[in-house]
Order: sequence, then structure tokens, then C-alpha cells
Amino acid sequence: GGGEAAAIGDIRTVISAEAAYQADNKGYFGRIECLGAPTGCIPGYQGPTFLDPALASGAAKSGFKRTFHPGEAVTVASDGTAAWHGSLMSFAYVAVPVESGKTGVRGFCGDASGRICYTTDGSAPQVSDGACAPGCQDLR
Repeated sequence: GGGEAAAIGDIRTVISAEAAYQADNKGYFGRIECLGAPTGCIPGYQGPTFLDPALASGAAKSGFKRTFHPGEAVTVASDGTAAWHGSLMSFAYVAVPVESGKTGVRGFCGDASGRICYTTDGSAPQVSDGACAPGCQDLR
């Protein structure tokens, strides 16, 4: 359905936004609120937001509830300097139907590796350490 296509599109958008954010954040991903308001996380940042604040809010959209799962927090960057606020080693972003069977059939997960996968029953795919768990079926 249209809701599923929108949810998959939004997961792709989050993965792309995280990749762009990573380039400006010493090579680390960011908490979803940092993508919507990067000036609060990256000191001196003056560019555009990486993600529409509505999408960054996690509000239900197109019949899907969305949840951001931060991976391990980074406090010290690989160069020995302090990592910026909200820096992460990985992330996963999950979208599940608000009403399974009505607003959507499958539950989706996308993560820092670029992988997008799904459950056939609309349940939330399992997330482990900021990654979609192996039992989730890869979207082709």
C-alpha cells in the first residue's frame, strides 16, 4: 500500500540524512533530533538541516509509527578529541503500521549499513546495538 511505500521512502531518507550528517560529524552518525536541528549538536554548524523536523520528530505518518534506535554513544572521537553531542556508532530506524492489516501489513527497519528489511506480520523488527537484527527479511 501507499503507507508502506511512504514508510520505506522515509527510511531511505533517514539513512541518506545520516550519511550526510556523518560527513559533517567527525565520521559519526547522530541522534535523530540532531539531524532535524544540527546546530544543537555540531558546534558552529551553519548549513541546512539534514532531515525534515517533522520526520525527525518520530510522529506517526502515512499510517506508520516510527522509532529511532540509537546505537552506541560516542564520547571520544577517533582523533582523541571530544565527540560532539549526540554522536553515535550506529543507528536503526523502525516503522510499523499504526493498525496492523489496516494502515500497513509489514514492519520495516533500516540501519547504518544501508540495509532495509521487514517483518511479514507488521511487528517491529528486532534491533540490536543500533542495527536491524538478522531475522528480519531483506527488502529487495
